[in-house]
Amino acid sequence: MRQLSSAALLGLGLSGFLSLAAAQTAPATSAAVPKATVSAATARAASSLAVELSGAVKGQIVGCPASLKVSAAAVCLYVKNSPASLRALVRGKLGARALGDWKTPANSQASSLLVSGTANGPVAAYLLMAPLSTTETLLVVDAAQASAAAAAPRPATPAGVVKGEPYVLGSDLVGVVNVTSLGGGKFRLARSGTDPLTVTVGQKPAQLGSGTVQLPLVPATDGRNLIFPLAGLRALGCTFTPAGSNVTVACGTASVGLRPIVF
Repeated sequence: MRQLSSAALLGLGLSGFLSLAAAQTAPATSAAVPKATVSAATARAASSLAVELSGAVKGQIVGCPASLKVSAAAVCLYVKNSPASLRALVRGKLGARALGDWKTPANSQASSLLVSGTANGPVAAYLLMAPLSTTETLLVVDAAQASAAAAAPRPATPAGVVKGEPYVLGSDLVGVVNVTSLGGGKFRLARSGTDPLTVTVGQKPAQLGSGTVQLPLVPATDGRNLIFPLAGLRALGCTFTPAGSNVTVACGTASVGLRPIVF
């Protein structure tokens, strides 16, 4: 396995790692990345997921820089693709095994995603994606028990939410509902074939097309994301089916598996 200089990583390894990776690695197909290159310490969940994704994204398995502070089970992939394209590609490849959507903390370039071993199953691994440039990305696959909790910290309770009730982030609805911030605490939720729903943080009344509906709970926000009551999606004609701690949200012919937030 090629080893990459951790000293050149500069925190997440962006500028220094980029020049070294460009010189020492090249994109490879899954046939060029045999399983034998994965460390013997790698957990089965991380190993199988890394090999699966390396073929899908045409990534090169490389040594994880020590400054990333990942576990011995982690596998790092160098991918010649933009972070935005790679997020969509990986999310599409995982399907219902992706628990929610990519999370990008404020003031960070890195994104994380929790992954289950089976559709809507328990967390088995997590992904960390760090951009190296506009066209190169480092994708880290690690076992869930190593540091998944650190990758997805529990958000603080926003004002207006009801404890014990399930909520979803607007970003979790990508693919089924398009959520747009209108400013001033207003958000528009739209899906194909129905009137858009315009909601206001802290208010139950919402505008549906030219009419008005009453939401079961008030929407909230963490200052950036819409935090919407799961039951409120019925106003858009969506249904949801529980699957353990996860939920499948279906809006017309589109559906997505996600894990609701319960404060």
